[in-house]
Amino acid sequence: MASILGIAAGLWGVVMAVAPVLQIRRMIVRRSSADLSLGYFAVLLPGFALWFAYGWTRQDWPLVIPNVIAFTVSVVTVIIGLWLRRETPRRETPRRDNPGRENPRVIDSAT
Repeated sequence: MASILGIAAGLWGVVMAVAPVLQIRRMIVRRSSADLSLGYFAVLLPGFALWFAYGWTRQDWPLVIPNVIAFTVSVVTVIIGLWLRRETPRRETPRRDNPGRENPRVIDSAT
């Protein structure tokens, strides 16, 4: 039973490991990484490395394989996110004191 759970956990770990590809796709389609949390990946990446190291010392392949894939895909996600942030010009955001207007610098002729 433990080997069946190990295989199931390993396979689902691989699915979870490639899940950030959805974020990569979204960033490429939108040509923006504004909604990517780099802090989230800063927490995950060391965790993947630690789980890989732990699995490696135990020769526990259901731990090693998904964490190697997760680490790799996450690094690619961060690289693409940083690249898009460098390439995308910053847009001016509306002022918070007047959130209903698209461009707070435009004077409404009705006022």
